[in-house]
Amino acid sequence: MRKIFAVMSFLVVASMLITACGGPAAPQTVVQTVVVEGTPQVQVVVATPAPEEKPAVLRINLGSYPDIIDPQKSSFVNEIAHLKLMYEGLTKFDETLATVPGAAEKWEYNADATVLTFTLRKDLKYHDGSLLNAMRFAYALKRNINPETAGEYAAITDEIKGAPEWRGGDAAAEAIVDESVKASHADGAACVDYEDAACDTLTLTLGKPAPYFHTIMGIWVAFPAKQELIEEGGEIWWNSSKFQVGNGPYVLDALEPFVRAHFSPNANYWGGVGKVDIEYSYITDSAVAFEAYKNNEFDIIAAASEDITTIKADPQLSQELLQYPGSCTFAVNYHLQKEPFTDKKVREAFVQALDREAWVRDVLKGVGSPTQTWIPKGYPGYKENETRWGFDPEKAKAALAESSYGSADKLPEVTLTFGDTPRNRSRNEWLAAKYKEVLGVDVKLNPVEPTTYTALTKDIKTAPQTYILGWCADYPDPQNWLSVYWKTGGFGERIAYSNADFDALVNAADVELDPAKRADLYQQAQDVLVDSLPGAFFWNNINSYMVKPWVKGVVTTPQDSGWAGDINPEGITIDTSMMP
Repeated sequence: MRKIFAVMSFLVVASMLITACGGPAAPQTVVQTVVVEGTPQVQVVVATPAPEEKPAVLRINLGSYPDIIDPQKSSFVNEIAHLKLMYEGLTKFDETLATVPGAAEKWEYNADATVLTFTLRKDLKYHDGSLLNAMRFAYALKRNINPETAGEYAAITDEIKGAPEWRGGDAAAEAIVDESVKASHADGAACVDYEDAACDTLTLTLGKPAPYFHTIMGIWVAFPAKQELIEEGGEIWWNSSKFQVGNGPYVLDALEPFVRAHFSPNANYWGGVGKVDIEYSYITDSAVAFEAYKNNEFDIIAAASEDITTIKADPQLSQELLQYPGSCTFAVNYHLQKEPFTDKKVREAFVQALDREAWVRDVLKGVGSPTQTWIPKGYPGYKENETRWGFDPEKAKAALAESSYGSADKLPEVTLTFGDTPRNRSRNEWLAAKYKEVLGVDVKLNPVEPTTYTALTKDIKTAPQTYILGWCADYPDPQNWLSVYWKTGGFGERIAYSNADFDALVNAADVELDPAKRADLYQQAQDVLVDSLPGAFFWNNINSYMVKPWVKGVVTTPQDSGWAGDINPEGITIDTSMMP
């Protein structure tokens, strides 16, 4: 048998080839000189290189699978958690929640804040390498306003001239919006199409002064999803990674509805390339998610209040608990078109039967703080001494007796609807028991599938008679808490809230340029809101997450309602040497 011994170094004559999408390297052609039984010979061999090291994966449990992942139709935090990875607006928020440049490098208002002009960064691209110009943002805004879109946040761009009218059904106002949302070259020349690289300026003409509008351009309604992909994908285009081509820090590689979504860093993102892949899972039962976390199947999960005692008693888990102030207010909503909550005295009874302190202590295990106001502590407009509708069993009983029904036994059936998980069931059972204890009302529980629950609460026709729902800040301004949510036509319309006095106050506040006068008008509006009792303002959240010690670079803000660190995902790393 002949023996072969290599005696010289490999000479690489064909370098590695790497596919554009970051796939495996091509085989190497290698020339080597060997000695075969004393005689030098040249041989050509093909060597397969070692596989490239794949990025570490940040594994996050997000809870419920989104009802929709469409920039101009989404509104819930789990929906937005997807969109923030894939897209970016003209502006964005930093770790202090200040509004900073995003896709636009700068912006400028005219003297009375009725014209706002953005200048885009140079050479912006989508993750697939295609051009991103100002016409894409113009399309996004017009799509948000278009009544055919029927977006959840359509009213938030009503400051644009012509927007309220077009959104309200006036077809002639579409032409006004076309003039109010203008993409152009820097010299004012009209843009040609989506391939026009000189199209770098977006000018918005507003129907009223709105000195805060550049901040609104940082939220998802202005995210530039591609028109042609939306049209090609049809009604559920958003449910496929094929059509989610964005300009944000991450790329949606794969989406397996109700199971997982996988994201990889966007190499074309102007703000830097992420260092880890990200994977979302959709386990709705927090007890199951907690067990998976303890088994090292997740790196970040929400820490449920039911687990806090266990977590704090464990030497290791207690070190992984991350708690800090949140930005959400939760309320028990009452549908104002569904009896018995058409009667304000009934609402008074149910609000004053609500023991907020006991809920936070016994149910949330301290992971929250009781509130009787809509704007939470730490945000402009918070009213510390709001006590008008606190827990008072005797006043609650008296209010019910003074109602048009007169007593608990004469009320129509009261149903409490919730997303069905074992822990949600336990929480709502607690609430129903308290209503029985204080008012003598037998509240029927109506558990529904969690994603279905989300969909039900989005429409006045399907919104339940009573249910718990929260609102988390989009940006730190009273306008977001009051005008956006409770003004007629806003989110409060889901439970039929409309109040002319409230509308007049927030409309005046929205255009007021004097900060002190503006703050006073918003405070008057919130007083009207609290007095009209559209629901029982219940508790403010405390952000509470479990984060594995090998996850590094997590930056937190009060608005982390998706997961801890989502304000700057590209800065997160994983120290794999620490992983078991």
